[in-house]
Amino acid sequence: MFTGIIEEMGEVVSLVPTGEGSAVLTLRAGRVLDGLPDGGSLAVNGVCLTQAPNAGATAAARDTVAQPTPASATGSSVPGPASGLFTAHVMGETLTRTTVGRLSPGDPVNLERCPRAGDRFDGHIVQGHVDGTGTVLAVVDEGDWVRVRIGLPAELAPFTAEKGSIALDGISLTISAVSPAHPDDDQHWVEVSLIPVTLAATRMGVLRERDAVNVEVDVIAKYAARLTEFRTAAPTPTTSEGDLS
Repeated sequence: MFTGIIEEMGEVVSLVPTGEGSAVLTLRAGRVLDGLPDGGSLAVNGVCLTQAPNAGATAAARDTVAQPTPASATGSSVPGPASGLFTAHVMGETLTRTTVGRLSPGDPVNLERCPRAGDRFDGHIVQGHVDGTGTVLAVVDEGDWVRVRIGLPAELAPFTAEKGSIALDGISLTISAVSPAHPDDDQHWVEVSLIPVTLAATRMGVLRERDAVNVEVDVIAKYAARLTEFRTAAPTPTTSEGDLS
């Protein structure tokens, strides 16, 4: 589980197809990797991935990585895995449903470690289980903040509400506006309003029109909708003749 509060930005080193419908992703990161064990979780642009240093990343990819900054320079005495590298095996389902399969070397990515028990919970419940992708429709400079409109798949629109929560590329954001339930142009969308600190600390600051973003809707809304499906599908109880119950 995550909170949607991005800890730092990482950089893609490589995305290498395995030939079996999956791929190996290698990232360069900093203190967010401190103490991350093999099998530990890291949200990458909102996608929960597992640290797997032996996932099969090529030697060539590793040779392109610069020498890591000494731990003393970062103020950390515990080096991250593979001295600043995070490697994950990305299955086909993830490549299909998220933007991970479109990453290229040098791309910036949002990173968040799962919180420890007892940590402050500053965002909202983010599972790292991306529901689909959206497309940036507009980026509007409002002076000291930016308004961004994201087009959504029609099947995700019912799980969004004005002033509700949404995770875009893993960032916990408040929805400032939504499209009508039945838009005239059949384009469903949400808008979020971004303050300077969010623009500076995440990849939201480099988004442009037509860029794709990972979308995770509110998990509570998803469970409520699923429960409603079962209640709607349940047969109406019948009573036998003379049963007054």
